[in-house]
Amino acid sequence: MKKELIKAEINVNDNKIGILRIGDTDYISLTDLAKYSNPENPANVIIHWMSNKGTFDYIGLWEQLNNENFNFTEFREIILPIQNIF
Repeated sequence: MKKELIKAEINVNDNKIGILRIGDTDYISLTDLAKYSNPENPANVIIHWMSNKGTFDYIGLWEQLNNENFNFTEFREIILPIQNIF
């Protein structure tokens, strides 16, 4: 059964933030949030977020719980060198 896909936007202090609903799950646009946080350089917000060890832990856990095709072995090969940096 194909899940219904719905796109919407919310307005936060005159900034549009994209929302995507797939089935019963809502997803919020991190890019739009970054633009809200730093309109001049939203990429910098994402770079800082991605350089946080907790972000990688969160992504790995989310993938394990929600992605039936998640390749934990490959993820560990990516994250182990990163963990050594912190």
